[in-house]
Amino acid sequence: MAERAPKRRQRRKRKSKGGVIAISLVVMMLSAVIAFKSIELRAKNEAYMLREESLNRQIENELERKAELEEYEKYVQTKKYVEEVAREKLGLVYENEIIFKPEK
Repeated sequence: MAERAPKRRQRRKRKSKGGVIAISLVVMMLSAVIAFKSIELRAKNEAYMLREESLNRQIENELERKAELEEYEKYVQTKKYVEEVAREKLGLVYENEIIFKPEK
């Protein structure tokens, strides 16, 4: 029985070395996958940040446009605007107004 004990120890050492190597390989593979995925995530994050900046600029432009449209809406409701449209598009004039047309 004394001979069997050293063989068992050798087998255990071999098995434990194989297990350590297997675990080490798994840990290294996981580390490689995590590193690769972190690079992908950083690239996606940068793309999302650029898109966010672009969308924020679009929001600012649309808010400016909204303010311009609100001012134009106020202008459209004035008497001056109505007179301009009546003159330009409809050709209307006041009763006492004289119009000079250039000769061709």
